[in-house]
Amino acid sequence: AYMFLTPPDEPNKKIFYSILTVKLTYNESCSSMDVSVSSYVNALNGTTVKIPCIFTSCYKIDTNKFAMNWTYQETLNDTEEMFMTYSRKKGMVAVRSVQFGERVMFAGNLEKNDLSFTLSDVQLEDEGIYNCYVKNPPDRIKGHGVIQLNVVTKLPPPRDSTIAVVIGASVGGALALLILSMVIVKCLRGHRKQELISEEKMEEEGKLEAEGVAEEGSK
Repeated sequence: AYMFLTPPDEPNKKIFYSILTVKLTYNESCSSMDVSVSSYVNALNGTTVKIPCIFTSCYKIDTNKFAMNWTYQETLNDTEEMFMTYSRKKGMVAVRSVQFGERVMFAGNLEKNDLSFTLSDVQLEDEGIYNCYVKNPPDRIKGHGVIQLNVVTKLPPPRDSTIAVVIGASVGGALALLILSMVIVKCLRGHRKQELISEEKMEEEGKLEAEGVAEEGSK
């Protein structure tokens, strides 16, 4: 449907065209549905994981027209199984599924366009592809997000900075001890050398005194 606008009188033309420009700019900047998801999500076997899906739309959600589905497939070649959908009466609800049972729960917020859900007691069999489908008329484009869930049995150990600190402290302590030892050895050598010079000087003075005494006796 097209709406034809008749320009107003001269005094109001600037206001009219300003409003029209803003409206056209908004429609151009917001022209389609966009879905934001994480490409990969890693989950530890036996834990609860949150799989996010957030969409942006030019229009507010109309509960009579809005549609949304979460589906699962083991691989891209497998048939998709729906496990969560939007109900006009109940909102986001989990669909009875052989794969997930009652382990799926809606964890988003429709008012914030958040369609995330949680999967509890994650199993190795839950690994696969999760599809987030969104339709929010009058947006004509159907949003679609794809998430790959990877289930692991053991998380990699965190990098312990304490070990590095201990090693660094040990190396630093050893280096300081080595430098201290070298200083002590150098001091001892210097002290020993000074003692030897003093002894040699005393011996020379003793010889000179002896020679002087001998000369006086011969006279």
